[in-house]
Amino acid sequence: MIDLNHIDDLARRLSGLVPPGLRESREELQENFKSVLQSGLARLDLVTREEFEVQRAVLLRTREKLEQLQSVVAELEARQSTGDAPTPPTH
Repeated sequence: MIDLNHIDDLARRLSGLVPPGLRESREELQENFKSVLQSGLARLDLVTREEFEVQRAVLLRTREKLEQLQSVVAELEARQSTGDAPTPPTH
């Protein structure tokens, strides 16, 4: 979910740009800006920071496992090319 404080701040900034003759309806404009921003952002395919961090952690663990497996394969290939008998990998 998008941080509503950022949307409120952006809506305030937008309403601050309204010409002085229209400032009496500033609060109404600010609410309209906020509503439009929220609906526009809701249509975007965004993930929360928490979801992003979870996927980032999964990716890091996957990358570590891949590097371990690449090391094991390289070791096995090296042993095979030298004719050594492979020993079972230890976990």
